[in-house]
Amino acid sequence: MTVHPQTAVLVSLQRHYAGSVTRFTAYAIDFIVSSGLFAIALAAISYAAEVITGHSIAWNKYDLVTGIAYACWYLLYFGYSWAASGRTPGMAVLGLRVIRADGAELDPWRGIVRALAFPLSFLFFGLGFLGILVQREHRALHDFIAGTVVIYAWDARAARLRFLAREPLLSASPDGIAGR
Repeated sequence: MTVHPQTAVLVSLQRHYAGSVTRFTAYAIDFIVSSGLFAIALAAISYAAEVITGHSIAWNKYDLVTGIAYACWYLLYFGYSWAASGRTPGMAVLGLRVIRADGAELDPWRGIVRALAFPLSFLFFGLGFLGILVQREHRALHDFIAGTVVIYAWDARAARLRFLAREPLLSASPDGIAGR
């Protein structure tokens, strides 16, 4: 039985530390999703206020109330995602998961601590993220504070079953090309 190279790579990377590009891409997806949901929520609040009171609300991104609301939403989005499932929607798309540094599943309180410490990594021009680039475990400052690591964690068993389902098609002819 031969192993399809793409499946072999996916299965072999499972539970390895996630790299900087994958983590940044997951964060970019989460930033877009969370910002979009926040904008939709503000639009819904504005619409409801206008219907009820007859006055429109103008949201300014430099307004203190809007900034505090966005910070609370941001912490809720990441904190709930990490506490509930160990991954955000962006991490789920890319097959990433947050676990404890000892390899155990993430406790909900660690997910919350990680979300609270996450803004600290942005301080001093993002130096808190330097560990992702230079360390073997690719841990940022908020990972150290919460005692977590980010790993590749897609469903390797499902990938293997998909590979096995396709294998008879590839081995139907002696030269490995189906349909000849």
